Parts: sequence; structure tokens; C-alpha cells
Amino acid sequence: AIEEKAAEAAEEKYGNSTRLLFPGNPQNRKDVSMQELLTFVAQSLVEHPDQVTVTETEGPEAIILELHVAEEDMGKVIGKQGRIAKAIRSVIKAATAKNAKPVFVEIQ
Repeated sequence: AIEEKAAEAAEEKYGNSTRLLFPGNPQNRKDVSMQELLTFVAQSLVEHPDQVTVTETEGPEAIILELHVAEEDMGKVIGKQGRIAKAIRSVIKAATAKNAKPVFVEIQ
């Protein structure tokens, strides 16, 4: 019941945007965009976090997040048989499940 009220209040305040409200202590809560979330996840995986960039493109039917990393870090972001890339996409998909538009992650 409390979670539902909190979700309703967040949706009322933020609408169906590509933003996520992290749970926890109210003083430590941070409103984070999907672009920021993807950047954080990617920077945590690579050896050259300063070369991680994410661009967001909003189309009429979907939102595309393009992840760019250093050439030598590409394997760390994709992982064996694409497992890491699939996990990254799953996290973004779960975080944006209530959005009207689907969000896709492209790794380049």
C-alpha cells in the first residue's frame, strides 16, 4: 500500500518520463535519468570511464540510448556471448517499464 502511494506520487510529480527515483533515505534520494543510469553502469565496468558517452534520441515510437565506449573496453561492456550487454539492457528495460515509449540500448 505504501509502495503504491509512493509510485503514484512519483508518477504524479514526474509523469511518464525516462527518470527513476532511487529508494532509500529521503535525504539521499536522487532523481536520475536513464542516460545517467546507463552512464553510471558503463563507467563501473570499463577501464576508461572518461571515454564513456551516452546519447539519447527520442523518436515517435521509442527512445534510443546509444552507448559509446573506448575500443579496448568494448569487450567488457558486451561480455561473453553478450551477457553483460543483455544485463545492461534488462536493467534499463526494468527501470523504464512504466514508460509509454520503450527504451532501447545500442552499444557502439
